[in-house]
Amino acid sequence: MSTAAAPVSSLRSGTVLADLIPAGRVRDIALVAGGAALTGLAAQLSVPVPGSPVPVSGQTFAALLVGTALGARRGFLALGLYAVAGMAGVPWFAQATSGWSMPSFGYILGMLLAATVVGALARRGADRSVLRMAGTMALGSAVIYAVGVPYLALSTGMTLGQAVAAGLTPFLIGDALKAALAMGAVPAAWKLAGRKG
Repeated sequence: MSTAAAPVSSLRSGTVLADLIPAGRVRDIALVAGGAALTGLAAQLSVPVPGSPVPVSGQTFAALLVGTALGARRGFLALGLYAVAGMAGVPWFAQATSGWSMPSFGYILGMLLAATVVGALARRGADRSVLRMAGTMALGSAVIYAVGVPYLALSTGMTLGQAVAAGLTPFLIGDALKAALAMGAVPAAWKLAGRKG
């Protein structure tokens, strides 16, 4: 069922932004491939963090936006494509890397899960207001860290405390800025779509 012609004010909370595009298999394939490509491009916006094997990058922001905009199923598929292609050698992980043996690979697995979680929340209307979007971004970031930090500890031999210091603490301010961007962008996209609807 296509919801593209319906005004946003009449759309049920089971709709995500991608559902405003006319439905079809080609649309879904393009959205999944586009979500993976966007994440890969955003990952190239990367800055090394002194003392940490994990760089600051745009990929976490992109992964959360992809999940929110596409919904759980398409978000999972997009980040799954991103992960599998990167493991197969496409150099689109942060700093143009690929493979699965790097200490930061746990964050990519966390992004896969986080895109699914935020996509499910978006289907319940969590992307329609600034406050709900703030909670959605915070939860998505927490999911990424819940997988990425223990993986970092296991892959490097760090203690959990050391992994938190190297793989969580330096990123909190950046995550707050990314969340603020998403808090403004996604609800604004709904408002813009409502004006066109």
